Amino acid sequence: MGAHVALQPFLGGLPQGLQRNLTSMLALATRFLREPVSLRLAEEFLTIPVDTIDRCVADVCACAQHLGISPTPDVIERIAREHLLAIVNSAPPPRTPR
Repeated sequence: MGAHVALQPFLGGLPQGLQRNLTSMLALATRFLREPVSLRLAEEFLTIPVDTIDRCVADVCACAQHLGISPTPDVIERIAREHLLAIVNSAPPPRTPR
């Protein structure tokens, strides 16, 4: 009953037809895991588009699951942060006029 109550705010906002089509609780749980992590990282990496951050977090979740690593929010955030730091650090320096 506790899980149903916790999911009610999310499911209550969806159309009835979409609610019936949710077949994988794992996919739903993964989404709840990713969203807070994406929000924290988006606040930290203001120069990276939010879509890129969401994709990075989703990719890290998928990789962790594929490797058999428990995809806890802490693990996902730490790995995604390293990937995003690599993106930031690989950007070319701004051009200065000569």
